[in-house]
Parts: sequence; C-alpha cells; structure tokens
Amino acid sequence: MLRFALTTLISLVIGATCATSYVYADAVEDFYKGKTITVITSTGVGGPFDLTARALAKHMFRYIPGRPTMIVRNMPGGGHVLATNYMYQQAEKDGTVIATVNNSVPLHQVLGGQGVRYDTRRFYWLGSTGTSNLMTVAWHTSGFKTMDDVMQRELIIGATGTGSGTFIYPNAMNVVLGTKFKIVMGYKSTAELDLAMERGEVAARAGASLAGILQERPTWIEGNRVVMLNQIGSERDKAFPHVPLMHELAKTPEQRRILTLLSRPPALGRPFFTTPDVPRERAVALRRAFEATMKDEAFLNEAKQLNLEMSPFGGERAAAIVNDTINVPAELVAKAKAVLEPK
Repeated sequence: MLRFALTTLISLVIGATCATSYVYADAVEDFYKGKTITVITSTGVGGPFDLTARALAKHMFRYIPGRPTMIVRNMPGGGHVLATNYMYQQAEKDGTVIATVNNSVPLHQVLGGQGVRYDTRRFYWLGSTGTSNLMTVAWHTSGFKTMDDVMQRELIIGATGTGSGTFIYPNAMNVVLGTKFKIVMGYKSTAELDLAMERGEVAARAGASLAGILQERPTWIEGNRVVMLNQIGSERDKAFPHVPLMHELAKTPEQRRILTLLSRPPALGRPFFTTPDVPRERAVALRRAFEATMKDEAFLNEAKQLNLEMSPFGGERAAAIVNDTINVPAELVAKAKAVLEPK
C-alpha cells in the first residue's frame, strides 16, 4: 500500500512538472508568434560582431518557439557603452531585444569607466561564439617593430571610446609600463579606425581581435602590412608564439596583477545577452535557442564562408566569466583604477 502511494505521488509530481513545462512552452510560443526580435550590435556594419549577429539572426529564429522574425540594428558609439547602456536602460525587458557588445564592457564597469549606466551581472547571458586574442598592431610604414620602440618614442594610435579596448590597453600600457602611445580619440567604429590607419592618419591601433583581422583584413598579415607589437589574452596565440602578451611586459608583480586583470575580456569572446528582468521562461528559451544555433550545420557553414572563427560556449560559462571579472578583489580594482586615472 505504501509503495503504491509513493508511486502515485511520484507520478503526480512528474505529471505536474511536465504540465508546467508545456504551459511555459505554450506561453513562450504564444508570446513570440508574430513578434520581431532586434539584435543590437555595438559596432558598425562589417566586422566579426556585425557579421556574426547577421548570421545568427538568419538561423536562430528557427529554434525559438513561435519562430519570430529577427533583425539586426547597429548601435556604435562610446566605445560600446552606448549600446550596453541602451540594453540596460531603454530596451524592452520582454525578450524581444538581444545584443552583442565588445567583451571589454564588464571590465569597463569594474574600473568605473566613463559613461557606465549598466550592471553586466544583471544581463541574462545567452553564450558566446568564441574567443580570440586582441592584438596591438602598428602599420608597416610606422618604423615600429617591437614594444621596446614604443618605450623610446611616440606612436600615434587611434581609439573609438574610453570603454573600448582601442583606448583601455594603450592607456594602461602608458600608465603602468611607461609606453609612449599618443591616443587620438573620436573614431566612430573600429572599421573607420582601421581605414584611418591604412590612410596614415594614425600609425597603430589596439584591441584588434585576431579573428577580426583574419576575417576583415587578411592582407594585413598575408602582405606583412602590420607589425604585431603585443597581444592581450591568457596565453599566446599559437600562430604568434613570439609576440608577447601585455601582462608579460610587466616589470613588477603588482604591474603583472594589474595587467592580468585588464587582460580578462578576451575570455568572453563575442558574447550575446538579453536585457535584465526578462521573464525566466523566455530568457531560458533564448539561451537554448542560441546554444542550438551554435550547433546548427547551416549556421556553421555560413560562418565558415564568412571566415568567422567559431569556438562557442554556453550562457552559464559566459555569465561565470562576467561575474568573475566583476567580483575581483576590491584592493586590486583600486590599484588598477589608481594607475589608469587620466593624468
């Protein structure tokens, strides 16, 4: 009798759970049917972030209940802060807006960067399409061959905004290591900055993902048009084993700790997320749809044709990387902020 009662109780619990799941699935499908999801990208048209967003929009909708339409909206500005603030403050909190922004935005928040009106811990992270080291490159006619040269004389380098790696890394090296990067601000996108370097307006740029260079500017490497001065990441890229990591240039343990903190963003790769306060069942559906798209043969084939490097991982790992960045010891954050304050 007891066994029968327990069996009946378990069956009722399983049945209730399944019924609840079906109700949630139906509710998600009913909500998204006939809707449009906007994919915000914090970069201009072209480049790995924009192309990845457009490829994703073409395939991810098939994995979302209700099969909503997906469109891409470019929102460059403020070194990726504009789009991130928009997602936190203005975008609809109903699961109809997702975004991909530069992986430096959690670090920019930690350091109390200019213009921050967001908390990356409150975003619901869907996942990432993969990681790639960031490179500091000098144009081949600049006369700069190594970081020792940048220690000796001024190198004009362009930047899009204070929240971008184009500014964060040369500024950090100036303050921590004593390099002589002269930072020229005001470029609206990294694509515009790349053209400026090719035209000779500036002689270098930082924060250029290796994947982005291979996708957008393969002749830079094939034609030896740029010199790799350093790379930002946890370990040297196998293709450039002789190019030093930024934190390897440190002369003291404290410098190394600060530069290692600043080197965290590449681990997040090209991340995607949705707004805070999205109903949980919709947020989970979006995460599952993203992760399914990362295994979709048609999506992966298109990414390959676009020369987009893919090494995806899921939303839980992306959220953990963000939280680990935000939750670094206050003492280390204080030291990093102290040395990075504009002089």
